[in-house]
Amino acid sequence: MMYEFTIIVPVFNEEDNLKRVEQELTNYIKIATKKTKILFVNDGSKDKSQQLIEEICANNSDFSFINFEKNCGLSAAIAAGFKHTETELVGYIDSDLQTAPEDFNLLLAEIENYELVTGVRANRKDSFVKNLSSTIANGIRRAFTHDGMDDTGCPLKVIKTDFAKNIPMFKGLHRFLPAMILLQNGSIKQIPVQHFPRIAGVAKYGLWNRLLGPLLDCFAYVWMKKKYINYKIATKG
Repeated sequence: MMYEFTIIVPVFNEEDNLKRVEQELTNYIKIATKKTKILFVNDGSKDKSQQLIEEICANNSDFSFINFEKNCGLSAAIAAGFKHTETELVGYIDSDLQTAPEDFNLLLAEIENYELVTGVRANRKDSFVKNLSSTIANGIRRAFTHDGMDDTGCPLKVIKTDFAKNIPMFKGLHRFLPAMILLQNGSIKQIPVQHFPRIAGVAKYGLWNRLLGPLLDCFAYVWMKKKYINYKIATKG
């Protein structure tokens, strides 16, 4: 049976989480509503993450990996994952597993009628500062993009691959994926998903990444929106 859905798992220094990631995603593959494969993108980890990824892939035919020469950031990891996806649908989940792989089935149930379906983290289990900064950043982003999304930072999304491959990626643009689908005249939807505390490893992003960086990215998005080229081929000969 051909694969229908690729889950991208960006990894940066997550050696303490990867065995759990293997178990959780192996369990999900068994219940997935689409034939699913996993693609690790190791974003230049300095710990034992790559060694563990190679062991996981050697033991699981549904798992594969890309290994960056150096750390390039989350947007680069997602962009590389999109580029190397060959299935009709693509999604991603963070390797900290603060969201549940089984919730992909909630998103997949809606994707036929949309180009992107994203999770919204219900009852977030993050610190007060992280929740507050995310709320402020999301409000600023909505004011710029008018995408109507409440939680673009949720690391649980499903996208039709043809649209994902047409997203121009630069650092920070992973927060604007719904807006970039709208630029392609695609449709989007958000669905509440589970959220859990991080139980291993440490968060890689501070206040700058969650608040000040995204504010600057909004101006980059506005520039891109004005310059964005959108076309459809009618016929070829």
